[in-house]
Amino acid sequence: MSVSMQLVTRYDPSKAYQGYTLFGPMGSNEVFLIDMEGRFVHRWQTPYNLSLQGKFLPNGNLLVGQRIPDGPIFDMPGSGGQLLELDWDGNVVWKYEDLYINSHDWDRMENGNTLIAHWMPLPDDITAKVKGGLPGSEREGVMWGDCFREITPDGNIVWEWVAHEHMDFERDVICPLCSREGCIYVNSLVALPDGNVLTLFRLVNTVAIIDKATGDFKWRWGSEELGHPHNPTLLDNGNILVFDNGFHRRIVGIGFPYSRVVEINPKTNEIEWEYKEENPFMFYSSIISGAQRLPNGNTLICDGTKGRIFEVTAEKEIVWEFMSPFYYFYRSEAFGFNNFVFRAYRYGPDYEGLKGRKLDPERFEWVLEERGKEVPRIPKKEAAKRRLRQLGY
Repeated sequence: MSVSMQLVTRYDPSKAYQGYTLFGPMGSNEVFLIDMEGRFVHRWQTPYNLSLQGKFLPNGNLLVGQRIPDGPIFDMPGSGGQLLELDWDGNVVWKYEDLYINSHDWDRMENGNTLIAHWMPLPDDITAKVKGGLPGSEREGVMWGDCFREITPDGNIVWEWVAHEHMDFERDVICPLCSREGCIYVNSLVALPDGNVLTLFRLVNTVAIIDKATGDFKWRWGSEELGHPHNPTLLDNGNILVFDNGFHRRIVGIGFPYSRVVEINPKTNEIEWEYKEENPFMFYSSIISGAQRLPNGNTLICDGTKGRIFEVTAEKEIVWEFMSPFYYFYRSEAFGFNNFVFRAYRYGPDYEGLKGRKLDPERFEWVLEERGKEVPRIPKKEAAKRRLRQLGY
């Protein structure tokens, strides 16, 4: 058995959706495309470590967040500093710099603009109104909120939505077990076909659709059901798919947390499909993670804290599974040495961005150095400094 096949622990070609899977190991400066057998067919290398993830665009480029060292909120979860668009060969073709960008998510819109979230400190009078959270746990006395911005390719802001201006402080109460560092903690952004915005507020367990024209909420759900979820997406049937991490969920009838993927009908607020393991210990990721509904009806799931990416059918059978072999010191003060993957995405062979691309697994050695190309070596002094930064010094 080849090394790549050891990474793919399950694979049923007759039931899995064929294509290429994109993922980036957290703590690294690399994003990979792999085929169904787990062979590496392409990679991008970035100047700095990833700020959580990269997304493959229809033009064949990669939109990827960068975590700038020594930024003003470098140790804040989801901190960033740069959003880069790299062409197939890794050249920077577009760059947006914002030391306060919330790099959990961003979305390239059909009009060519980009939807981003931006961390902003709350005024003291607003902070006093926010309920919940651990008392005194603000970041150096400051609570941070989010605003959404639509930016043009030139970096101009053409739309902005400030979250705390629309919060209901009686309803949007921070989980009592969480820090008051942030008031809602946005971790997802999707520009919907109708022009509105699908988002998620992790600390108040709320999935929401925002009316872009008025700034009002068109729909919101989850405060009584979810446990610090991630990655809502709109499905073709009008339902919304969400990765429910289960962290701090209000558990009824079971004494420990578990993760699940749920499909909600926003017209009825009913869960119409759910994936979870019979043994909850087999599927639990307290943070990060996501889910993608595939064209054949299967669902690709990223079990982020295990570095596990797997595909299930509508009948909940696992038909493909991959384990990331990459371990890094991502936020080592909290997580130590880990193989975290924030999200993963599957792209079919007919995806526009793959047309005309050479996807050759023979191009890479197992150590992922390009054959026949001299690999630049980091000077020992710089390598030592980088390792110390990874260790939190």
